[in-house]
Amino acid sequence: MSLRLYAVRALAALGLAVAALVPAPVLASYEITPWPRNKAAPPLSLAGLDGQPWQLARLKGKVVVLNFWATWCEPCRAEMPSLDALAQKHPQDVVVLAVNYQEAEPRIRRYLETVNIRLPVVLDRDGAAAKAWTRRIFPTTVIIDAAGKPRIVVTGEYDWAGPDAARLIEPLLRTVSR
Repeated sequence: MSLRLYAVRALAALGLAVAALVPAPVLASYEITPWPRNKAAPPLSLAGLDGQPWQLARLKGKVVVLNFWATWCEPCRAEMPSLDALAQKHPQDVVVLAVNYQEAEPRIRRYLETVNIRLPVVLDRDGAAAKAWTRRIFPTTVIIDAAGKPRIVVTGEYDWAGPDAARLIEPLLRTVSR
């Protein structure tokens, strides 16, 4: 091998090594899209971790935030406190349901013992709800207006306590009947 070719390869290897040390640009960890216009809201009827039945149809008149999550999903765990803060900020007008994807109750309960959240957790035991409502990317959150119509889908970890979330939720709160 010629000295020139050796030098080129060495410089290329050095460049790759340096590139590995430089952090990549931070990309958005979420995507916000409108609910598809021609897609109706799938039915949702799930049992809560506490045994209480939850039916989406009975929540009309409130803004509903359906968060599809799992304990093994790090971004899901990271956004849980901000979802809880959203629910606490609007206790009369917003219902946040944490829809757990196919996990055993003991595992969910162990996780909940480690965090301070008060959200109702409902069980998607067979994954049918996640399949109907999401692309099965976790976390995915669907925001439903007071009339029961899905409006917004947030895929990925999101700060539900921040000003960007307020801009998503506030217009829908105007439709809540008191």
